[in-house]
Amino acid sequence: MPLLAQRLARVQPSPTIAVTQKAAELKAAGRDVIGLGAGEPDFDTPDHVKDAAKAAMDAGQTRYTAADGTPALKKAIQAKFRRENGLEYEPPQIIVSCGGKHVIYNAMMATVQAGDEVIIPAPYWVSYPDMVNLAEGAPVIVPCPPEKDFRLQPDALARAITPKTKWLILNGPGNPTGAAYARDDLRALADVLLKHPHVHVLSDDIYEHLLYDGGAFHTLAEVEPKLYPRTLTMNGASKAYAMTGWRIGYAGGPKEIVRAMAAIQSHSTTNPCSISQAAAIAALDGPQDFLKDWVKSFQERRDFVVEKLNACAGLSCRTPRGAFYVYPSCEGCIGKTTPDGRKIADDTAFVEYLLEAEGVAVVQGAAFGLSPYFRVSYATSMTALEEACARIARACAALA
Repeated sequence: MPLLAQRLARVQPSPTIAVTQKAAELKAAGRDVIGLGAGEPDFDTPDHVKDAAKAAMDAGQTRYTAADGTPALKKAIQAKFRRENGLEYEPPQIIVSCGGKHVIYNAMMATVQAGDEVIIPAPYWVSYPDMVNLAEGAPVIVPCPPEKDFRLQPDALARAITPKTKWLILNGPGNPTGAAYARDDLRALADVLLKHPHVHVLSDDIYEHLLYDGGAFHTLAEVEPKLYPRTLTMNGASKAYAMTGWRIGYAGGPKEIVRAMAAIQSHSTTNPCSISQAAAIAALDGPQDFLKDWVKSFQERRDFVVEKLNACAGLSCRTPRGAFYVYPSCEGCIGKTTPDGRKIADDTAFVEYLLEAEGVAVVQGAAFGLSPYFRVSYATSMTALEEACARIARACAALA
């Protein structure tokens, strides 16, 4: 009898985490490596959030909480959804989990059965298909054209829907491309979804506050209230508040789905960290003015990286509207030969070359479902980005 479960054959370890770990290992071994693979802000968690965590510890808030989140945090989440998204959720419609990834995993495990289809626009965040696979569902990958800034198009959505479709996962601003959906974009997608009442929507809004060039954020259940009863709107503290390690994600949605997600969570992690929950209240209820400075800094980095990558031989990079990633094409480098005689066969070979030759760690486009591209996270210092872009340019110029 085999020791490991057959379901493991359906998933692969996270490529983004693998790149981050590889970069850390090389650094520990003495290599000069610039890691551009991690999807987390380089800013520190705001002081008022850390102070709230310290106060919670001093007050003895170090015990179990309700499995799906404290009433106080749910109240703060209610207020956030009402204030920023125009959405009303009662406490039984809200769940707090150990990060946004945990929210999505719980949703898939609670609802997806063998044969159920989940539509995933590509490029996609690496974990979406694997979570569907673990739930024994069928990921339906829908390529999104670069000329449309990698946004899902209504006609492509309509073609992908079948009687077996259970979910559409929609992420905007998105990872890995930074693609963002304007109100009109969401309106067009909503018109398709209204024709298919059996399809639920998981709206991954984790990068909500990271929009550039004056862009306004909209979420699907806000744009089309008729979709509210079948939309799970997910968010978290990680990206907006530089709280990736605190592990707080949350969602509002149909009571039946949220209740099922909470049941699963009660038998896996139980509650998210009590101290992190207290900190998340301070993040949601506290001052938000620092976000303007962070967004300004990210936009400056974005503009710098896009300009420098477009100047590299064989690369082409679009300007994203949100998040903190760029997704350049390396098509012009495919088929070329490295100085040591190896051929660049695909984007995986290209990112391996960047790491080995110049010590720059990025993630291959194959991990996100669309090649030949690679993802660069510019959530790091301008000094690191300047050096990384110079190294990438040198590596590209050395190809023959």
